[in-house]
Amino acid sequence: MNQTLQTPHSGFQWNGRRHFFEGWYYRLTLLEERQTFAFMYSIQNPNPVDSFEGGAAQILGPDEEYFYRSLPQWQYFWAWRHALGHGHWRTTSVNQPARYLEPDTFERTILEGYQVTATLHQGKFRDPGSTRYVEWQYQVQPVYGWGDPQGPQQSTAGWLSQFQMFEPGWQILMAHGLATGWINWNGYCYRFKDAPTYSEKNWGSAFPEQWFWVNCNAFEEKLTLTLTAGGGIRRVLGWTEEVAMIGIHYEDQFYEFVPWNAQVDWSVDPWGYWYLQAQGKHYRVELVGYTEGQLGTVVRAPTQNGLNFVCRDTTQGVVHLKLWDCRSSSSQLILEGHSKLGCLEVGGQPWSQPWSSA
Repeated sequence: MNQTLQTPHSGFQWNGRRHFFEGWYYRLTLLEERQTFAFMYSIQNPNPVDSFEGGAAQILGPDEEYFYRSLPQWQYFWAWRHALGHGHWRTTSVNQPARYLEPDTFERTILEGYQVTATLHQGKFRDPGSTRYVEWQYQVQPVYGWGDPQGPQQSTAGWLSQFQMFEPGWQILMAHGLATGWINWNGYCYRFKDAPTYSEKNWGSAFPEQWFWVNCNAFEEKLTLTLTAGGGIRRVLGWTEEVAMIGIHYEDQFYEFVPWNAQVDWSVDPWGYWYLQAQGKHYRVELVGYTEGQLGTVVRAPTQNGLNFVCRDTTQGVVHLKLWDCRSSSSQLILEGHSKLGCLEVGGQPWSQPWSSA
């Protein structure tokens, strides 16, 4: 990988403390099939002596079909400290320490498991209670990390996140990349070249008390446009705060709307509608996301009590994005994007009325 695109916090964050989780999210969008694969991995309380709770792999496949496999053995988990690289085996045909393997060796010796780096994603799992299975291998060419592509990459939560002040930590690892390879989903093999892909991670004691999230890098007629927006109630040194952000990459430009450089407002329904707007010094943005009757899929997320079904996702959301340049006396619309392949999510403690910024 081009090291200039490696983001802060790409390596494994565990520092020995108890009540810790780390989770990774990798999304791949197949434009012609109009389908998404979303891979979610987690590890909780990695201390093998007295607190290991295990790992898990969750996959949202075509038409949001859900696949889950536990990864209970700590000795089969590995992760790099200073770069993106991690994996977890469930069963293997050889007795060897867990580590990154060359793809051919992984395919030959790992019966169930996965491995990921910044440029490779590979794995295989089977559901013992049915005939369902999934196998995949694809290469990734990173295009955008998080920040100006020509400059140092940024921490998603700002420079203070290096001090682990926030619970949880959040880092967008790759806002946009191009994936080439294959996925075999229950016997149907999807082959793809330069498919849009995205990755992020979280770490800490648990996910936020409640949150929302919007992501899309499959906009109609704008192949270089990628969007990530999110907000939630997070802990900061013993107290809680409500925060939100919007980040846009387009044609090698990065537009960032975060609490320290913009006013970010939102109104998010318990399910079905997401609205965010932000005003910065030079730019203004408006984002609308909604479902077209999709109920979404409930997935697990790390909590203080382990993995629980506290998160609802759709990978078939409608997303509309507008960006204005406000540097002159009259604002000028400089970007408009539309997609029906957006990821929309709510999670945490449910709310019954629209959740709006104060």
